[in-house]
Amino acid sequence: MARPATAAFNIAQLERILHDRRTELNRLQRQRSELQRKLDGVERQIGKLNGGMRGRPRGGGGGGRARNEHSLVEVIESVMRGGKPMRVGDIVDAVQAGGYRSSSDNFRGIVNQTLIKERKRFAPVERGVYQWKGGGDAKGSKKEKSAAA
Repeated sequence: MARPATAAFNIAQLERILHDRRTELNRLQRQRSELQRKLDGVERQIGKLNGGMRGRPRGGGGGGRARNEHSLVEVIESVMRGGKPMRVGDIVDAVQAGGYRSSSDNFRGIVNQTLIKERKRFAPVERGVYQWKGGGDAKGSKKEKSAAA
């Protein structure tokens, strides 16, 4: 590894260089804070003119949560109604091909968790392969049980 360019300096010179860099860093941080404050003000003005939502600050989260007409469970059920066992990857592809939107970086994991959680609707055939049970709606069955009691 090459020696840094500061190797020929004595302690006092190195301390001076370090002091100068810290001073410059503090100046740049103050400048950034001032610019951020101004940018926040501009964002608030845009929000007021735009009705709020479109003018919110950028960054973080990747743009918000996707909204879908049907829940993931309902879409998975409609994909699997053919009755044939399907692999998780195939289910993911079919759900997305059907128009379901997700901003998740790990959508396959979300689908897998849903299949595991919804044992009343989906049965594991083997590792990573699930089949629709063809039963009634899980929410409806709870209502039916309480109505029958």
